[in-house]
Amino acid sequence: MTLRISVIGTGYLGVTHAACMASLGFTVIGIDINAEKIAQLSAGILPFYEPGLEELLNSELAEGRLSFSSDISSAADCDVHFICVGTPQVKDGLAADVSYVDTSIRTLAAVAKSGSLIVGKSTVPVGTAERLRNDILKINQEIDLAWNPEFLRESFAIEDTLHPNRIVVGVANDRAEAILKAVYAENLAEGTPWIRADLPTSELVKVAANSFLATKISFINAMAEVCEAAGGDVTVLAEAIGYDPRIGHKFLGAGIGFGGGCLPKDLRGFMARSKELGADRALDFLREIDAINLRARVRVIELVRRDLSDDLVGKRIAILGASFKPESDDVRDSPALDIAAQIQAAGAIVSIYDPKAIESARRSFPALSYAGSIKECLTDADLVLHLTEWKEFQSIDPREYISIVRNPIMIDGRNKLDRDLWQKAGWTFRALGRSAKN
Repeated sequence: MTLRISVIGTGYLGVTHAACMASLGFTVIGIDINAEKIAQLSAGILPFYEPGLEELLNSELAEGRLSFSSDISSAADCDVHFICVGTPQVKDGLAADVSYVDTSIRTLAAVAKSGSLIVGKSTVPVGTAERLRNDILKINQEIDLAWNPEFLRESFAIEDTLHPNRIVVGVANDRAEAILKAVYAENLAEGTPWIRADLPTSELVKVAANSFLATKISFINAMAEVCEAAGGDVTVLAEAIGYDPRIGHKFLGAGIGFGGGCLPKDLRGFMARSKELGADRALDFLREIDAINLRARVRVIELVRRDLSDDLVGKRIAILGASFKPESDDVRDSPALDIAAQIQAAGAIVSIYDPKAIESARRSFPALSYAGSIKECLTDADLVLHLTEWKEFQSIDPREYISIVRNPIMIDGRNKLDRDLWQKAGWTFRALGRSAKN
């Protein structure tokens, strides 16, 4: 029997998972209470940018394997239900808001057929799955719950779904594991590592992984501060320590730090949950990790003031980048936009250009000013900030733009530009973790 799959929640995670499951040959229905979003997706329109995903969405719609609905009862006949709704940080604290997960699962359990399996993919505080499984069993003892955390990297979402580097399943029995093995049969055939865990451990894997990555990023940014004070070069330091196989080069790019919808939220939610469990001292170090990350943004502004003036009123600042990372239009907790807003609040005139994220940035920060091209952004600028490492920015010929800026000053907030190229073209070049003489 071919399994029928539903995906509850059609945000970034849900749409990606639904389209990819359909591409594996399953019949998939995506469910969301937002009727406007459902209409868009049904028409093959992706409400965000992810390389290759809109093409995959339209392909699976055309094949008839993928459909969307705002009626959760449309998923009643499905065998496996993936929960992909958001768990944003609560407005008055650090904890994750699991109300969308709670509502989705309880509503689904009331209509799902006996024998079906509900599978959580949303990132939730440890203990949530066990609580919800007990709630489900009270509604229907023939429905089970498992947890299958997602490890998507934005701009690599299709690859990470279809060819993951591991699959973690939190299950309470062999039957639930057998169903999930049927879902991921192609991955298992490829040799993808399969980790069976209990429910609490499966919930902890995602936040532990993201906390580790955040620690590595903040560590190299702390080293950048030391390099600046000592006259060193953090890019050379990172290259040197990265050759140690126990460390590796990934996530050792010093700069303005991490953002997005996962790392900051998961880090803070993990701290909040550890406090509830009475284990907060074990994660005290994560508070400093978060602080180092936020401090990197302030340090960029300090460089701006050092090169221009303590008084930024009327200064024209061009900002290259709005999304939190390249190949994405996601501006959630974007360091680039945070820096832009702080500089504008200090009285500067800010102009921002991004290849994909202008519209999403405009929705989140309507008071900021946006340009339609690099040239428009840089015209008459007193200083240029490179804050998102798009390839388009790394391929800029600095000689082409030196005549249109008011002052040829570039501050590379991502340490990705060719310093020698910019300096030879006549620009003053700064970067975090690299002293002026470097």
